[in-house]
Amino acid sequence: MSTSYKEQDCTILILDDERMITQSISSYLNLETAYNVVAFNSPVESLDFLREATVDLIISDYLMPELNGIDFLIEAMKIQPHAIRILLTGYADKENAIKAINQVGLFQYIEKPWDNDELRIVIRNGLDKRMLLKRLQDKIRDFEIARSNLEDVQNELLKAFI
Repeated sequence: MSTSYKEQDCTILILDDERMITQSISSYLNLETAYNVVAFNSPVESLDFLREATVDLIISDYLMPELNGIDFLIEAMKIQPHAIRILLTGYADKENAIKAINQVGLFQYIEKPWDNDELRIVIRNGLDKRMLLKRLQDKIRDFEIARSNLEDVQNELLKAFI
């Protein structure tokens, strides 16, 4: 199911300690999509960015020297709980990636080396989910406002008859 959103309205954060990987994914997405792509090679810098700007989807490597991908995604989830989280992992790390699914609310994990077309589909599906959740949150907020307004009207009517 595809939701209607504009790619240029979606921001993707890519984190990998290997510059070649962040450049590869960023270049591919910049050529093939209109997503806003930001890439980092440091988990600490990524977390600083997340405190300042909203992202819709995060792709993080699992094995990094400063902070592993699961711990990074746990911190990222605290800052931006609604961002979709994807873990990029080597085959040897597959078991840890599977454990992370529940621990960090992982949307999916992708094994290295990845297929660009499959990566793009996973990203699109993740963003579809994000946009559906965003629309649901908007509807819930609208409902709460309408309920509050109705309660105000009800209170005014009761005052008029008392």
